[in-house]
Amino acid sequence: MLLDALYHQHPVEEPTPGATDLRGDLIRSLRLMVEWAFSPAGRAVSAILTDPKSVALMSEALFERVFASRGGTFTRTVLEHYADRGHFPATLLTPVVTDIGEALVTKHLIDAGTPPSDDYLAAIVDQAILPALGLGPGFDPGRD
Repeated sequence: MLLDALYHQHPVEEPTPGATDLRGDLIRSLRLMVEWAFSPAGRAVSAILTDPKSVALMSEALFERVFASRGGTFTRTVLEHYADRGHFPATLLTPVVTDIGEALVTKHLIDAGTPPSDDYLAAIVDQAILPALGLGPGFDPGRD
């Protein structure tokens, strides 16, 4: 029952339909992650994943029945959307590349205990995600 409730409360990122704003879509996906992390569902998931007793019992089911069923990580949804439209090769979407944004947001949440600012989210995109794809912060998918 808990997994069903978390499934229905887990947001799904919706990238720009025309795939014209990769940077903006990535920043919005990280902002959505932050908003979700502070929601009751996000706090429940955090409690599950940080409790040594429950993580062993619940983590696989949580990832399978909630995260994977809702599209995976927030930035993965955006990155796959753009790769599917030929903006960069899908082979660049390694587990490290698709997880780097969420990992850096999670680190900030742990270290600071507060949500990262929009400027910090933009820095994650500009300094980590886009360079990991070999793209600069000025990448314009409409001109590739």
